[in-house]
Amino acid sequence: MFPIIPAGSATVSGNEEGIFGYGHNAGGQVSLTNLVSNTGVVSTDVTGVGQTRAYLAACEYGEDKGIFGYGNATGAGNKSMTNLVSNTGVVSTDVTGVGSARRQLGACGYGEDKGIFGYGHDNSSFTATTNLVSNTGVVASDVTGVGTARNYTAACSYGGDKGIFGYGSSAEIYSLTNLVSNTGVVGTDVTGVGTARNAIAACGYGGDKGIFGYGSSAAGLESMTNLVSNTGVVSTDVTGVGTARSVPDATQYGKDKGIFGFGNDGSAASMTNLVSNAGVVSTDVAGVGTARQSLGACSFN
Repeated sequence: MFPIIPAGSATVSGNEEGIFGYGHNAGGQVSLTNLVSNTGVVSTDVTGVGQTRAYLAACEYGEDKGIFGYGNATGAGNKSMTNLVSNTGVVSTDVTGVGSARRQLGACGYGEDKGIFGYGHDNSSFTATTNLVSNTGVVASDVTGVGTARNYTAACSYGGDKGIFGYGSSAEIYSLTNLVSNTGVVGTDVTGVGTARNAIAACGYGGDKGIFGYGSSAAGLESMTNLVSNTGVVSTDVTGVGTARSVPDATQYGKDKGIFGFGNDGSAASMTNLVSNAGVVSTDVAGVGTARQSLGACSFN
């Protein structure tokens, strides 16, 4: 989800591997993870660490590490806890949460080595609150939200050091976006492009661009995508490829490619769809690991 620009270089690159984690299915919530290799191959289940939960988010930090955060735990309500991911893909035990506990939020990298969690639902209302993540994985206290409060949004990085939150819902379903500067400042609403939908996913591709995909619109489940340029401009709808579904997640892998995975197509799913370094989405790849939805994903290494 967040590319790195080496100092003094014109080449933009990102992390080699990715990780999907947590979520739920008919059997309940889980904390298991599935690693994504630098060629886009998803591994079998890795035993989960930390509180089982769903409706969480994840992003990169420190250039080669990741963090899962927030979400909702059955019987225990919304959470603000986090779990760090090492540069070898090992997930840590729970870290005491900072900021407002909430679910159905988004997260992405910014500033080359930092991250941001934003938006969601805190049980009483929709929110636009954000929390910055330092380059050592420390989560900051709440920052007053900017833009339309909503949940079921997604976020990714673009331009090497900036981010974008997009889509989601509250009183209605949106296609609007909010840009994140390279210092973690969230911009006001940008008029949406493409079909309004929620429960979508997003990741980086091509080193400095992003892609939103899948989700649910007023018409039902979708597989369409919308590309994000290296200046943060969102494109019109691209005809969907693969199984239409909601609440998947996505991450970068192989430095300049991406992968959408899991979700709900009427029931919990485990299929994936690879994204080339030109933003082209592939047909379904048979799922590996436990089918689930409402999970998180980020890259590392």
